[in-house]
Amino acid sequence: MKMRTGSMLAAIAVTSMSAAANADDLLLVDLSVPNQITITATAGLAAATVSDTDDIGVYFREFFGANTLAGSADTLVSGNLVSFGNASDGTPDLFHFTNDPGLNFWSWTNDAASGFTMGSQAFSGSATWSITPASFTAYTANNPVGRTGDLFFPADSFDDIAGQGPIGTWRIVPTPGAASLMGIGLIASARRRR
Repeated sequence: MKMRTGSMLAAIAVTSMSAAANADDLLLVDLSVPNQITITATAGLAAATVSDTDDIGVYFREFFGANTLAGSADTLVSGNLVSFGNASDGTPDLFHFTNDPGLNFWSWTNDAASGFTMGSQAFSGSATWSITPASFTAYTANNPVGRTGDLFFPADSFDDIAGQGPIGTWRIVPTPGAASLMGIGLIASARRRR
């Protein structure tokens, strides 16, 4: 009985640490569908209070690493991804400067200003874009499942983030189906151990 209780407490501790580690993930990036990128908001809380327009947008630091991709070559499929507290205008877009190591997300609202408040939910909604095969290769080259990086606002390129603190993080995630299958596998494994 002691062993089971200890194992249960260890499992709870690991689960709590995982939840704490992901507390500041604001945007989840799914690259599991060829030639497509989906970005989904979490209920994560902003780590800074900042306000500006969405004309500059949010910068995904080191998303690409070193690359020579020119532009983002994306077409919006659908989406209402927006900073929390702003109304979505249904036109979220991606942007990328040639040779810049990061990705930019912008153009999400018609509101005059957009912003984030420390300790409050940062984003809501999601968006999916189709991208060219060459872009998809560049998007996936440096991004295995689980990879994470900082988000900055307002910033559209690496040189815009000097002196800024991140508002939170982005994370590459598996498809929901893959995550569910992984969870089922862990449950089955735990049952077999009993």
